[in-house]
Amino acid sequence: MPLTQLDANAALVLIDLQKGIVDLPTVHPSSEIVSRSAQLAQAFRERGLPVVLVNVAGRAPGRTDAGIRNYAFPPDWTELVPELKQQPGDLLVTKHRVGAFLGTSLDELLRGREVTQIFLGGVSTSGGVESTARSAYDLGYNVVFVSDAMTDMNEDAHKKRVEIMFPRLGEVETTDGVLKVLASSSR
Repeated sequence: MPLTQLDANAALVLIDLQKGIVDLPTVHPSSEIVSRSAQLAQAFRERGLPVVLVNVAGRAPGRTDAGIRNYAFPPDWTELVPELKQQPGDLLVTKHRVGAFLGTSLDELLRGREVTQIFLGGVSTSGGVESTARSAYDLGYNVVFVSDAMTDMNEDAHKKRVEIMFPRLGEVETTDGVLKVLASSSR
Protein backbone atom coordinates (compact mmCIF):
# COMPACT_ATOMS: atom_id res chain seq x y z
CA MET A 1 0.00 0.00 0.00
CA PRO A 2 1.51 3.36 -1.00
CA LEU A 3 1.86 6.12 1.54
CA THR A 4 -0.93 8.63 1.66
CA GLN A 5 -0.60 11.87 -0.26
CA LEU A 6 -0.17 15.07 1.73
CA ASP A 7 -2.41 17.97 0.69
CA ALA A 8 -0.79 21.41 0.72
CA ASN A 9 -3.15 22.45 3.51
CA ALA A 10 -3.39 19.57 5.96
CA ALA A 11 -4.07 19.61 9.70
CA LEU A 12 -3.68 17.16 12.56
CA VAL A 13 -6.80 16.70 14.71
CA LEU A 14 -6.32 14.83 17.99
CA ILE A 15 -9.45 13.74 19.83
CA ASP A 16 -9.95 13.64 23.61
CA LEU A 17 -6.35 13.14 24.73
CA GLN A 18 -7.19 14.59 28.11
CA LYS A 19 -6.58 13.58 31.69
CA GLY A 20 -10.08 12.24 32.30
CA ILE A 21 -10.06 10.02 29.20
CA VAL A 22 -6.55 8.58 28.84
CA ASP A 23 -6.79 6.85 32.22
CA LEU A 24 -9.75 4.74 31.07
CA PRO A 25 -9.03 1.11 30.20
CA THR A 26 -8.29 0.83 26.48
CA VAL A 27 -7.29 -1.90 24.03
CA HIS A 28 -3.90 -0.34 23.34
CA PRO A 29 -1.95 1.40 26.11
CA SER A 30 -2.91 5.06 26.22
CA SER A 31 0.72 5.97 26.88
CA GLU A 32 1.63 4.65 23.41
CA ILE A 33 -1.25 6.54 21.77
CA VAL A 34 -0.25 9.76 23.55
CA SER A 35 3.42 9.27 22.61
CA ARG A 36 2.63 8.77 18.92
CA SER A 37 0.20 11.69 18.95
CA ALA A 38 2.86 13.92 20.49
CA GLN A 39 5.31 12.87 17.73
CA LEU A 40 2.72 13.72 15.10
CA ALA A 41 1.92 17.07 16.71
CA GLN A 42 5.60 18.03 16.77
CA ALA A 43 6.07 17.04 13.12
CA PHE A 44 3.00 19.02 12.01
CA ARG A 45 4.17 22.07 13.98
CA GLU A 46 7.65 21.84 12.43
CA ARG A 47 6.05 21.95 8.96
CA GLY A 48 3.89 24.92 9.93
CA LEU A 49 0.70 22.84 9.64
CA PRO A 50 -2.17 23.33 12.08
CA VAL A 51 -2.51 21.12 15.14
CA VAL A 52 -6.02 20.91 16.57
CA LEU A 53 -6.37 19.57 20.09
CA VAL A 54 -9.93 18.56 20.94
CA ASN A 55 -11.22 17.92 24.42
CA VAL A 56 -14.69 17.01 25.60
CA ALA A 57 -16.42 18.87 28.40
CA GLY A 58 -19.97 17.57 28.21
CA ARG A 59 -22.36 15.23 26.51
CA ALA A 60 -25.08 15.45 23.91
CA PRO A 61 -28.51 16.06 25.41
CA GLY A 62 -30.32 13.10 23.81
CA ARG A 63 -31.64 10.05 25.66
CA THR A 64 -29.95 6.65 25.27
CA ASP A 65 -30.68 3.11 26.39
CA ALA A 66 -27.39 3.19 28.27
CA GLY A 67 -28.67 6.09 30.38
CA ILE A 68 -26.74 8.96 31.85
CA ARG A 69 -23.54 8.25 33.73
CA ASN A 70 -24.01 9.61 37.21
CA TYR A 71 -20.60 10.42 38.63
CA ALA A 72 -18.58 13.52 39.33
CA PHE A 73 -15.60 14.28 37.13
CA PRO A 74 -12.34 15.37 38.77
CA PRO A 75 -11.52 19.07 38.39
CA ASP A 76 -8.73 18.44 35.83
CA TRP A 77 -10.83 16.02 33.75
CA THR A 78 -10.85 18.21 30.60
CA GLU A 79 -7.16 19.21 30.73
CA LEU A 80 -5.08 17.97 27.80
CA VAL A 81 -2.30 15.57 28.69
CA PRO A 82 0.99 17.45 29.14
CA GLU A 83 2.85 15.10 26.77
CA LEU A 84 1.16 16.86 23.84
CA LYS A 85 3.15 19.98 24.76
CA GLN A 86 0.37 22.33 23.68
CA GLN A 87 1.78 25.37 21.92
CA PRO A 88 0.29 28.88 21.63
CA GLY A 89 -0.29 28.31 17.90
CA ASP A 90 -2.28 25.11 18.43
CA LEU A 91 -6.03 25.32 18.00
CA LEU A 92 -8.10 24.15 20.98
CA VAL A 93 -11.64 22.95 20.37
CA THR A 94 -13.88 22.00 23.27
CA LYS A 95 -16.82 19.83 22.34
CA HIS A 96 -20.03 18.82 24.08
CA ARG A 97 -20.90 16.04 21.65
CA VAL A 98 -19.21 12.85 20.49
CA GLY A 99 -17.81 14.41 17.31
CA ALA A 100 -15.67 17.53 17.09
CA PHE A 101 -17.58 19.34 14.32
CA LEU A 102 -21.19 19.66 15.51
CA GLY A 103 -21.65 22.59 17.87
CA THR A 104 -18.04 23.81 17.64
CA SER A 105 -16.02 26.17 15.46
CA LEU A 106 -13.80 23.39 14.07
CA ASP A 107 -15.02 23.61 10.48
CA GLU A 108 -14.72 27.40 10.51
CA LEU A 109 -11.19 27.22 11.96
CA LEU A 110 -10.07 24.71 9.34
CA ARG A 111 -11.73 26.49 6.40
CA GLY A 112 -10.19 29.77 7.54
CA ARG A 113 -6.81 28.11 7.06
CA GLU A 114 -7.91 26.54 3.75
CA VAL A 115 -7.41 23.04 5.17
CA THR A 116 -8.50 20.28 2.78
CA GLN A 117 -7.13 17.26 4.62
CA ILE A 118 -7.23 16.14 8.24
CA PHE A 119 -5.16 13.47 9.95
CA LEU A 120 -7.06 11.95 12.88
CA GLY A 121 -5.99 10.23 16.08
CA GLY A 122 -7.15 9.96 19.66
CA VAL A 123 -9.67 8.21 21.89
CA SER A 124 -11.96 6.55 21.17
CA THR A 125 -11.81 4.95 17.75
CA SER A 126 -15.53 4.07 17.71
CA GLY A 127 -16.61 7.29 19.42
CA GLY A 128 -14.96 10.66 19.01
CA VAL A 129 -12.63 9.66 16.18
CA GLU A 130 -15.32 7.98 14.08
CA SER A 131 -17.92 10.69 14.69
CA THR A 132 -15.44 13.43 13.79
CA ALA A 133 -14.34 11.51 10.69
CA ARG A 134 -17.88 11.03 9.43
CA SER A 135 -18.57 14.76 9.68
CA ALA A 136 -15.22 15.60 8.07
CA TYR A 137 -15.93 13.26 5.18
CA ASP A 138 -19.43 14.68 4.73
CA LEU A 139 -17.98 18.20 4.77
CA GLY A 140 -15.55 17.31 1.96
CA TYR A 141 -12.27 16.93 3.83
CA ASN A 142 -9.76 14.27 2.80
CA VAL A 143 -9.47 12.15 5.93
CA VAL A 144 -6.44 10.15 7.01
CA PHE A 145 -6.79 7.83 10.01
CA VAL A 146 -3.55 7.33 11.93
CA SER A 147 -4.41 3.80 13.01
CA ASP A 148 -1.72 3.36 15.68
CA ALA A 149 -2.42 6.79 17.21
CA MET A 150 -5.95 5.84 18.27
CA THR A 151 -7.52 3.31 20.56
CA ASP A 152 -10.83 2.22 21.98
CA MET A 153 -12.26 0.57 25.05
CA ASN A 154 -13.46 -2.37 22.92
CA GLU A 155 -11.10 -4.42 20.74
CA ASP A 156 -13.74 -5.48 18.20
CA ALA A 157 -15.04 -1.93 17.83
CA HIS A 158 -11.51 -0.63 17.20
CA LYS A 159 -10.61 -3.37 14.72
CA LYS A 160 -13.85 -3.09 12.72
CA ARG A 161 -13.47 0.67 12.36
CA VAL A 162 -9.83 0.54 11.29
CA GLU A 163 -10.20 -2.42 8.93
CA ILE A 164 -13.72 -2.06 7.55
CA MET A 165 -15.27 1.36 8.12
CA PHE A 166 -12.37 3.83 7.92
CA PRO A 167 -11.20 2.77 4.43
CA ARG A 168 -14.67 3.84 3.23
CA LEU A 169 -14.26 7.31 4.75
CA GLY A 170 -10.62 8.02 3.97
CA GLU A 171 -7.14 6.57 4.04
CA VAL A 172 -5.61 4.52 6.85
CA GLU A 173 -1.96 5.12 7.68
CA THR A 174 0.47 4.54 10.57
CA THR A 175 2.38 7.14 12.53
CA ASP A 176 5.63 6.14 10.80
CA GLY A 177 3.93 6.44 7.41
CA VAL A 178 2.63 9.92 8.21
CA LEU A 179 6.03 11.03 9.52
CA LYS A 180 7.64 9.78 6.27
CA VAL A 181 5.10 11.68 4.18
CA LEU A 182 5.74 14.85 6.19
CA ALA A 183 9.52 14.45 5.93
CA SER A 184 9.49 13.80 2.19
CA SER A 185 7.20 16.74 1.47
CA SER A 186 9.44 19.20 3.32
CA ARG A 187 12.39 18.67 1.00
